[in-house]
Amino acid sequence: MSLPPGFLDELRTRSSLSQVIGRKVMWDMRKSNQGKGDMWAPCPFHQEKSASFHVDDRKGFYYCFGCHAKGDAISFVRETENVSFMEAVEILAREAGMPVPRQDPRAQEKADRRTQLAEVMELAVQFFRLQLRTGAAAAARDYLDRRGLDAAALEHWEIGFAADAWQGLWDHLKSKNVADDLILGAGLAKPSSKGGKPYDTFRGRIMYPIRDARGRAIAFGGRAMDPNDNAKYLNSPETELFDKGRSLYNMRDARTAAGKGQPLIVAEGYMDVIALVQAGFTAAVAPLGTAITEHQLQMLWRIAPEPIIALDGDTAGLRAAMRLIDLALPQLEAGQSLRFALMPQGQDPDDLLRASGAPALQKLLDDAMPMVRLLWQRETQGRVFDSPERKAALDKALRDKIMLIRDPSIRSHYGQEIKDLRWQLFRPASTKRPFTPRAQGAAGGRWSAPPAPATPTAKSSALAVAQNDIATEHLREAVILAALITCPQIIEEFEGGLETMTCANPDHADMRDLLLRQIGTTPDTLRDRMDEAMGPQVLENLLSSNHVAIIPCIRHPGDADMARMTVAEELAKLDAARGLSAEIADATEDLSGTADEGVTWRLSEAARAADRARRSGQEDTVEYELGDNGARISRDERSALDALLQTIRYSKPGG
Repeated sequence: MSLPPGFLDELRTRSSLSQVIGRKVMWDMRKSNQGKGDMWAPCPFHQEKSASFHVDDRKGFYYCFGCHAKGDAISFVRETENVSFMEAVEILAREAGMPVPRQDPRAQEKADRRTQLAEVMELAVQFFRLQLRTGAAAAARDYLDRRGLDAAALEHWEIGFAADAWQGLWDHLKSKNVADDLILGAGLAKPSSKGGKPYDTFRGRIMYPIRDARGRAIAFGGRAMDPNDNAKYLNSPETELFDKGRSLYNMRDARTAAGKGQPLIVAEGYMDVIALVQAGFTAAVAPLGTAITEHQLQMLWRIAPEPIIALDGDTAGLRAAMRLIDLALPQLEAGQSLRFALMPQGQDPDDLLRASGAPALQKLLDDAMPMVRLLWQRETQGRVFDSPERKAALDKALRDKIMLIRDPSIRSHYGQEIKDLRWQLFRPASTKRPFTPRAQGAAGGRWSAPPAPATPTAKSSALAVAQNDIATEHLREAVILAALITCPQIIEEFEGGLETMTCANPDHADMRDLLLRQIGTTPDTLRDRMDEAMGPQVLENLLSSNHVAIIPCIRHPGDADMARMTVAEELAKLDAARGLSAEIADATEDLSGTADEGVTWRLSEAARAADRARRSGQEDTVEYELGDNGARISRDERSALDALLQTIRYSKPGG
């Protein structure tokens, strides 16, 4: 059976050789370099213990240095599955999601025609190169000289010139006895609408040959010399040889350079690629007048697992980068992504190299941002998130984009990275309270409140209560954090409460931040990351503290219901206690002015709120008494309230 031209090339492109062979061998990861597609294993074709079987995933070939077996994905399937050529093709096509074309009796005829078209293109390359040496190309040579292209560069890139004549190339090819249909079929000429002789596609342009991965000339790109020309750059029309959405400029040489360790750089135009290669960045390619297509993206990943997109530093370049994100997200795989090096405003890689040299470009490449950061930038840059609705809209937009990722592991990592970035954006400003540490000893460095003043007055009593509350708040924070650490699956339920929980203890603040960034992780992973970030002693001190160790959900780790109840109760008590402390502080300040019944009412309401929170769950080991309104408050709080209210009464006229 004959197959259409290009089908086998596309099949080999879509089939990862390392994945095909990986089903039959065990890779030697000490010798292999997965990032470069350089894999080694014991040969599946003969018995051996050493890893002499080499797979070059980029080039799509394998070779055994022991038995000298070699081939591509098709030959490997044939040999290992004992099937025919067409059966091997069908197996690979099924895995790649490609329908096998029906038998084409004219396939050989089409292959012969493609060969003829490629020969015509080579004649055109030679013609244009000769034209660059003529007097008519003086302006073109001056332009190329200003762009820094010497004779060696012109030779390497095979740059030519199409004179501003209607049938210059046509007449030349006809003198070589080339058939009309081949000239037209190669896209080198267009039929006249008036029925006359066809005219050249390219006129008055500097010509850049475009070659495929096999090195065949398949198309041209032409830059207009006339500044008033409607099209500054013009590519060949699509032909049997040329599909611009499946081709890349400098594809063949870039693949070779990337195989030697050069970073794969994707620029926007021909001159950018030439400038990059001239500056030593030899693995550079460019799409051909269109945004990067899905097929081109797969071609890039076949060359390198993480190409660097170096687009122009203007609105159009940034817009192209943003569109590429949406194209790439569904196709991400482990170790396969993109990085983005955005040029300075108004510059392309060629401009940057001429202005600042290779070191400036190298720094941009070294600092290239991962795709997740550019996605975040796209959704947040220039926007204000000053309302819950706007924040929710951001969450939805990012969630929708992350859901495009098919790989569950990558989707999870993207979600975690977005949570980290979101926390940095919306992180509340912590209110720092004074805190007095006790020397850290064997018990674990616990904290105690400062001593109360010896002579209580209205203000000093209130301050004493506030200082005692700091110690109480510290204990509650410790219980909340410990419960969530031992049962991290409930962190997301209390995300809002955690975000607004101000922590006086810096260790507690760091733990809170880390918990918010690790939503959805396992207890073991969470502890490992906490130990890595803060040191093992901090977590050990927290969980071994007496007031934490006796909590039921700590004694029975993993009980989600018990942990959920504990966190909810402690958050409510913490909020109520801090509300009462704030009212006492405000009332203390109010005593310096004219007192009124409002102070009494505010304090009573705060006390009721604190009492409601305490009644909701387990009792604290603090002695309580009933207030005048029946509310139960601690004796310290009662003393402060009595002192304040007494001062208010005496400060009133006639009191």
